[in-house]
This record gives sequence, C-alpha cells and structure tokens, in this order.
Amino acid sequence: MKHYVCSTCGVQYPLYDEPPVNCVICNEERQYVNPMGQSWTTLDSLQQSKTYKNEIVKEEENLYSITTKPKFAIGQNAYLVQTDKCNVLWDCITYIDEETVAKINELGGIHAIALSHPHYYSTQVEWAERFDVPIYIHEDDKEWVIRPSNRIVFWSGESMEISESVTLYRLGGHFSGGSVLHWKNGDEGRGVLLTGDIIQVVADSRWVSFMYSYPNLIPLPAWKVKEMAEKVKELKFNRLYNAFHGIVKEKANEAVQKSAKRYIEALEGKLLHK
Repeated sequence: MKHYVCSTCGVQYPLYDEPPVNCVICNEERQYVNPMGQSWTTLDSLQQSKTYKNEIVKEEENLYSITTKPKFAIGQNAYLVQTDKCNVLWDCITYIDEETVAKINELGGIHAIALSHPHYYSTQVEWAERFDVPIYIHEDDKEWVIRPSNRIVFWSGESMEISESVTLYRLGGHFSGGSVLHWKNGDEGRGVLLTGDIIQVVADSRWVSFMYSYPNLIPLPAWKVKEMAEKVKELKFNRLYNAFHGIVKEKANEAVQKSAKRYIEALEGKLLHK
C-alpha cells in the first residue's frame, strides 16, 4: 500500500493498494484535471528520482520561503515564520527530504503548521510527523482533508492566535475556510500578512486580487470581496506575501483596500470604456 500523490495538485492520499481513479481536489472547479489525464506518484518516487530539491531563501529577518525546484504540481512555496517561542510553517509543499529537514532544524525547526486552503495541503501529514507538530486548518474546510491525521487541529471562528505575534484569520472567498496569517512583528514591526492565494498579488505588485477559481478564472461576488477587505482593514501590515513569491513591499493594507474597490467597480461595469 502506498500514499499516492496527485501529480497535478500535489496532494497526498491515504494508503491505497492502487492509485485512486480521480483526484478529489482536481476534479472540482477551483482546480483542474490535467488535459493529459490523471496521473500519480509518491513522495518516495520523488525522492528517489534525485530530480527535486527544496530551495530555502531568507526573504526578510525571521522569514524564509521554501520552494521546490524544479516546479512540482501547483508550484507554491511555503514560509517559515520565526518567532521567540513558536516557529510556524505557513502553507505546505509536497516535496520533503532529509536535507530540507536538516536546514529547517538549523533555523530552529517547526513548532506548528498552518494552512491557507486545501490546494496547499500537499504532504502536510508527512511534515507534521517529521517535526512532531500540530496542523491548524479551519473547520470550514474539513471536508477537503484528503489524508486524515490526529495531528490536524480544526479551529473555528474568525481568528486563532498561534503565538503572541502570529494570528490566523478566516477570510473565506477562494474556499469557505480560506485563511491568512498575520505576523505583527514582521517587516521590522510594521506587520506582514501571508495570504497563500486567498488574496493574490498580481503582475502589478502594487495591487492584489481575489478569485473563486484561479485556473478557471471564476470571480468572487462583490459582497464577498468587500467583506474580505473589511476583515483585514484593521490589521496592521505594511507588507504582503502570496504563495508564489509575489510581494506587496509597502502599504500593503492600502493596496488590499484599493484593489477590493477596483474589483467591485469592475464587477459593476464601472471600469468599462466604450
């Protein structure tokens, strides 16, 4: 029996004798099935291939990105947030090996894992077991947990404090339990918001956007975007990181607010030029 991994989304499944017929995550409108067909691998196969390695980069003081090279599956990166009492892994990637574990332990290890939404659950249980830590997922996304584990803690409500400087906030949108991480001590005390793609940094990095489905370009309704922007309005953050090395370097909360306003105006037809 093997823990099969979907090659398109990178999410790991429970033990099966044979690969599943379909991927539950990909066979849904917020993701997609590869036009070449459903395919599977395993973490062991990825490790034995000697093709992949994880690149750990210092983004700013006490914040590191972790990215698999070459790209695997969706290609998102995770973040390690270092605090005095609790190092948090924000979001997850599929590939993990002994070199990755050793490098992270040199940085103080991991004390908790927190997830933005199901597309990044990947091999979260492997990571949690390797570092002997809990996984925090909002209960609204419980149905999308593919590989169950007693390490998963389903939190509820609109926010959950992981440590004195790190708090999770549920925004919804892309997924019902879609969450962001607020690190109040980041950016030299000016505050950082880590968003996965619950809030997405766009090509013009002075702006962000919001979607129900990114690969299939399905927008969110105006009322939801307004609600999401209002939920973060009172948070103090000058910088914002998404899951693909997109960064709003300064005045990030202002960027979220003006971007939500522009998004709503577009839905209402106010940006049209005849």
